[in-house]
Amino acid sequence: MSLRRSFVVILVLLAFSSFACGGDPPDKEIQQAQNASDQARAVGADRYAVEEYTAAVDALKNAHTAVDQRDYRLALNDALDSKERAENAAKLAVDGKAAARSAAEKALTAANAAVTAADTKVKAAVTAHLAARTLADARAALEEAQAHVQEARTAIAGGDYYAALSAASAATQSAKVATDKLEAPSASTPRRRSGTR
Repeated sequence: MSLRRSFVVILVLLAFSSFACGGDPPDKEIQQAQNASDQARAVGADRYAVEEYTAAVDALKNAHTAVDQRDYRLALNDALDSKERAENAAKLAVDGKAAARSAAEKALTAANAAVTAADTKVKAAVTAHLAARTLADARAALEEAQAHVQEARTAIAGGDYYAALSAASAATQSAKVATDKLEAPSASTPRRRSGTR
């Protein structure tokens, strides 16, 4: 009777310790968190909602670590936290992406205007027979600006709005360099030599 009672006590203790650890590993919840993280990344959360997406990924890693340590209750909490953060990151990414697209399109419009203006000035400088070196430098800057505009268009088409914004800004800057090179000679007045009386 005593042996049987001891066996029952051991079974109860084992069941309790299993319950204390949270029962079985939360595989379903971890998989749901992984799916939510994958979906968030698919809509650009890794670029447009970086902070929340990173927190979701970290929580998922913590869930796996907790499973390895057989702390299933902590693993469950981390998995649920990861899923919630990933879903939130996906929502934030949609708004962030729309804002980035709008900014990129505005920057591209400004770059196009700057490149058109610089091109007009280069053509006028050719007609005015400006110095060959000045013209060559201005043309090189203009070509660089045009290349950046093309990069920006390609990036927008590919949905990489931060890259598009960067390329459009670079295009505007290069167009300004071209314009400045053409305006420099006319802006500076030649100095008179001081002759002897």
